[in-house]
Amino acid sequence: MTFENLLLDISEQIATITINRPKAMNALSPDTIKELGAVVKLIQERDDVHVILITGAGEKAFVAGGDISTFADSGPLQAREFALLAQNVLNMIESGSKPVIAVLNGYTLGGGCELAMACDMRLASDTTKIGQPEVNIGIIPGWGGTQRLPRLVGKGLAMEMLMTGEMIDAAEAHRIGLVNRVFPADELMDKARELAGKIAAKGQVSIRLTKEAVQRGMELDLEHANRYEADLFALCFDTEDQKEGMAAFLEKRPAKFTHK
Repeated sequence: MTFENLLLDISEQIATITINRPKAMNALSPDTIKELGAVVKLIQERDDVHVILITGAGEKAFVAGGDISTFADSGPLQAREFALLAQNVLNMIESGSKPVIAVLNGYTLGGGCELAMACDMRLASDTTKIGQPEVNIGIIPGWGGTQRLPRLVGKGLAMEMLMTGEMIDAAEAHRIGLVNRVFPADELMDKARELAGKIAAKGQVSIRLTKEAVQRGMELDLEHANRYEADLFALCFDTEDQKEGMAAFLEKRPAKFTHK
């Protein structure tokens, strides 16, 4: 499958999706979002992919936002359809069974920030700038920004970012918990692949169930979330990976997972 606005590389059980519109600072047009949804669906169905990386082409931007030129003249119904299209793709990334790491290699603004927040982890270069600047152009985030940001950094900090529209640098994003790690720009992708490789080497049944437990549990009260975790914990004991993992631990040898 070929894409007009994306690049896809699969190696060593890691799929790397690159938003490839560097002249537009990788801004997300409707067509780009549709392609992203298609490639994520394709990858989720592949057994040879254990981890997904999403990054942007060039050295300036991860994704500088939505492509305003493609929706500036929209009416309310068109704007809502565009928001729901993007939300559906981001929800697919967030709820999919495979871990997704956003590799933020520059400006991560508006829809780019929303895309990054839908991923399970975020790694940033030390040159990255992050923000939700929608109020500067008379709108609000429409792809989940008002909902995911307070869940990640807390209500007060989210309100400040959303209402001022100001960017923060990578160090501040790390301080408030919006990104996991910050690396020099020339080391970022190597570090991202290193992290992805560590995750890819684990038993993938437990990785999938871990993601499900966290994502679903965040929507429940603590009592029901813990009960749900116990159910998923129990499911692990009907897998080959659990038997191999525990046997390897007791025999003091590396586990050889089959991901079943």
